Amino acid sequence: MKKVSVSFTLNGNTVTAEVPVTWTLLKTLREYFELTGAKEGCGVGECGACTVIMDGQAINSCLCPIPEVEGRSVTTIEGLADEDGALHPLQDAFLKNNGVQCGFCTSGMIMSSKALLDQNPDPTEDDIRTTIAGNFCRCTGYVQIVESVEMAAKEGK
Repeated sequence: MKKVSVSFTLNGNTVTAEVPVTWTLLKTLREYFELTGAKEGCGVGECGACTVIMDGQAINSCLCPIPEVEGRSVTTIEGLADEDGALHPLQDAFLKNNGVQCGFCTSGMIMSSKALLDQNPDPTEDDIRTTIAGNFCRCTGYVQIVESVEMAAKEGK
């Protein structure tokens, strides 16, 4: 199979991966870099479990062909906590508000919410709900998830 070499910034570090040209960003993150926070739920961009931030925008990494990542900046859930292990305010808020239930959707929810808070540090409840509309929670924990994002926004002020 034909391979492609792709260089990009991953969680603040410059990396290069040589992977099959048909791989997606999600497959590269999970199989090449062994970063398993982004999940493959549906594989067609409908569930949001694979959400990462690329160049400041939340994207479905299952839909992103790996050649498109060349020269870009990607942040995954693994890149949010401080080097000393201190949780990002969103991660902390999700824990405090029981926004984590089974956990399958959590990394995608947090990454979508982080992209929102980076662009709008004082979102309304409607802003939050609109942002996470592409992230499905099978445990129906949306109330706690919205409360978690609201808490993180308040703590960020």
